[in-house]
Amino acid sequence: MTNTFSDKAHITHWPCPAKLNLFLHFIGQRDDGYHLLQSYFQLLDFGDELRISTNTNGKIHFSCDQKQLQTSNNLVIRAAHLLLQNIQHKGIFGAHLHLVKRLPIGGGVGGGSSDCATTLVALNHLWGRNLSINELADLGESLGADVPFFVRGQSAFVEGVGEQITPYPITQAYFLVIQPNCSISTSEIFSNPLLTTNTKAITIRDLKLMGLPFDGLNTMQSLVIEENPLVKEALIWLKNHSSNARMTGSGSCLFASFDNLQDASKIAALCDPSWLTFVARGIQRSELYSQLGSI
Repeated sequence: MTNTFSDKAHITHWPCPAKLNLFLHFIGQRDDGYHLLQSYFQLLDFGDELRISTNTNGKIHFSCDQKQLQTSNNLVIRAAHLLLQNIQHKGIFGAHLHLVKRLPIGGGVGGGSSDCATTLVALNHLWGRNLSINELADLGESLGADVPFFVRGQSAFVEGVGEQITPYPITQAYFLVIQPNCSISTSEIFSNPLLTTNTKAITIRDLKLMGLPFDGLNTMQSLVIEENPLVKEALIWLKNHSSNARMTGSGSCLFASFDNLQDASKIAALCDPSWLTFVARGIQRSELYSQLGSI
């Protein structure tokens, strides 16, 4: 793997947006062990960035500004090879992909899945393959449960194991997102016998009654804060500044919503400097598709 682009290469820049789970419930478990969920996935206007230069030598190169992520198992390189496998004339399609990592690892904001989805969408466009969104989502599902959501690129009510995606617009807010200096093992949380998996199912109609940023909680939150004092301490701090503070996904990131950028930024300025902190706006449609229209 190489770390530099050719000086003559034309480089395009592609957003890999974060998401928040405004609530996350588990309502059952399939026979194969997969948990059935209900959640609202909120896209943000902040995330990683993927820089791509294409070539015609049939080779895929991957680099990352965080060296520990620069491996053959990264979802970016895996997605590129998966798409290449679905092309007959492989010899004329290649690319160098460089990932600029801004989202926290193990934070529950979908960074790896978003990187993967952007790779599929961007290379499909740059290589002129014209696979449909449904076809790209199907490819992405084999790499991760959240990848189809990012491929489809709309904030949505999500069900099943993540494959049932219903776009649902809500009033947009600003979010302060923090990650204390730790990451969470998703597999350990899912395997914990105390995880609540029998939450009562809701319908899209119920969302209108829940109130923004939705009154439903993340059912993983109590387990995470019991096992991780840094997350617990940060959540207590954030709740002192916003009553709607909670955890997102299965990771260590916490968030609170605000009506405007000024209020969110004001609290962000008070955060512990050891935390990874960012403020972002909730968006209905991924900026990835705005990029598609400009290239």
